[in-house]
Amino acid sequence: MKDLVKKNNTGYRPVNSRKLFVTDLDGTLLTDGKVIRKTEIDTLAALQDRDIVTAIATGRSFFSFNKLVAELQQSSDTSPLPVDYVIFSTGAGIMNFPRRDILKSFSLPHGDVVRVCGFLEMLGIDYMVQRPVPQTNHFIYKSFGGENHDFQTRLGIYGEFATPLTDELLLRFGPATQVLAIVPAESGHQAAAKIKGQFPELSVIKATSPLDHTSIWIEIFAPEVNKSTAINWLCENIGLHRRGVCAVGNDYNDEDMLRWAGISFVTENTPSSLKALYANVASNNDGGVSEAAASWLKMT
Repeated sequence: MKDLVKKNNTGYRPVNSRKLFVTDLDGTLLTDGKVIRKTEIDTLAALQDRDIVTAIATGRSFFSFNKLVAELQQSSDTSPLPVDYVIFSTGAGIMNFPRRDILKSFSLPHGDVVRVCGFLEMLGIDYMVQRPVPQTNHFIYKSFGGENHDFQTRLGIYGEFATPLTDELLLRFGPATQVLAIVPAESGHQAAAKIKGQFPELSVIKATSPLDHTSIWIEIFAPEVNKSTAINWLCENIGLHRRGVCAVGNDYNDEDMLRWAGISFVTENTPSSLKALYANVASNNDGGVSEAAASWLKMT
C-alpha cells in the first residue's frame, strides 16, 4: 500500500526494507523522568537511515501520546521523534507518524461494554469506559469509594474529560475503545485473572500502572486488540514478515508482542517472570533500546 509506506515531513518516500523495529514507550523508550535520551533518538534515526521501518507500540491513547510528543518537543533540543508508525491504546489504534493519519482502529461493541461493566460492578472494582478512537481521553467512570490512589490520580489528570457513570449514560454510551479497571497492587493480579476467566472471548490485558508503577491496570478490549495483532496488521500492509521484526518491551502488556516478534528484548526494569524468557538489555534509563537495536543488527 503506497499510503502506508514511510513518511517524513516532506511527504512519502519508498521503503525497500524487510525489517521493522518496534519499541514500547513508557518504561522502555521513555525514561522514568518522562524524557527520551538523545542516544535513543539517534538510534531510531540511524535505523531509518538504513531503511528499517520504526514504530512505537504504546498503551497510551491517541491524546496522551500526542500530548507527550508536544511536551518533549517543547522541553528538548533533540530531533523530532524518528518513527514511522505509532500503535496506541495497546493496539486499538494505528497511525502513521508524523502525519498522524489513523490507519486502523477497533472498538468494543456496546453489548460487551455493558456486560463487562456489570461484572466489574459485581466485583466492586473501580473502572473507566473510554470513548472510541480518537476520543479515548473522554470517559465515564465508576468509583466505589475505597482507597485507590492510582485511580484518583488518573481521574485528576483527565478530570476535564471525565463524567461520573450513571445507568442512563452507560445504556446510551455506544461502543468503547476499552473498559479500564484500576486495582491496587495487592489484589490486581487476582482481579485480572478473574476478569480474564469471565471474558475469554475478549482481549483482557494486564499492565503495571505508568503512574504509580505498582497498581495493576486491567484493560478490556475487543477480541482482536493487542500489540501483536496491530503489528501483524501493519506488517501485512507494508509487506513485511514477522521474522524481520524486532520488539523491545518491559511489562505485561508487551508479552504478546514479545512472543510474536522474530527477535525480542526486555529492559532491565522488567518483571522477573518476563526477564527469564527474553534477552535482557539495559534499563529504560540507561539506553536499553539502543542496546537492543545494536544486538539485533549484529544478529541479522
